[in-house]
Amino acid sequence: MGLVDLHLHLLPGVDDGSRSLDDSLAMARALKALGFSQLAPSPHHRVEYPSRSRELCAAKLEEVRSAIDAAGLGLTLHPNAENFFLDDELLSDLASGRLRLLGKGKVLLLEAPYQGPLPRLGDLVFRLKLKGVTPLIAHPERCFEFARKGRAAELVQHGALLQLDVGALTGRYGKAPQKLARGFLDDGLYAVAATDLHSPAKAEQWVGDSLAALEKAVGKAGFDELFRVRPEKLLVGDTSSTS
Repeated sequence: MGLVDLHLHLLPGVDDGSRSLDDSLAMARALKALGFSQLAPSPHHRVEYPSRSRELCAAKLEEVRSAIDAAGLGLTLHPNAENFFLDDELLSDLASGRLRLLGKGKVLLLEAPYQGPLPRLGDLVFRLKLKGVTPLIAHPERCFEFARKGRAAELVQHGALLQLDVGALTGRYGKAPQKLARGFLDDGLYAVAATDLHSPAKAEQWVGDSLAALEKAVGKAGFDELFRVRPEKLLVGDTSSTS
């Protein structure tokens, strides 16, 4: 069983990630070389990007899937999207079916803004759980809200899952996110890890270094839980034993 990446911007020309199909293939090759076998491309579900369109993203996912198959890379792709917490239409989009959920549709990848407090985040977690959907919060170590002491643990206790952006462990986003990431990791707060890969530029090098840093921090068994076992469960809608 290979590694599973539940957060990356692989679809070409739809958001701030891959700019072309060539970029997408280069990113896919880098991840394949590092041991990944399943990817869940997560285009932004935000009004400022073309990726807001469910139909466009579905078409792009098929385009990339076909190109990956033609290249013989042996990677399986799954539906996903990165949804913005401050989007007022988030819950209505969920109710109408416009929102794209992860895999089999029991988990919602949710992006919190990098700056500013989010007092309503706990309420959103509660409302999503009532609808049978578990929020998976992307890169909390990079968000102001989670720098508040105890906030990450509080949301996990309320049913949210946290996703580590593995690059934070090597200081890719600065020292403050690196410190938070290591603290959350030590406290066992992360359900899964992911790359949040946006570009093929030096991808194999920096992702490889980040994977090595994670395995050094948590050991082989912990690494497998974060990048293999638990992501596989979330893809099929199983949120048990993920924290």
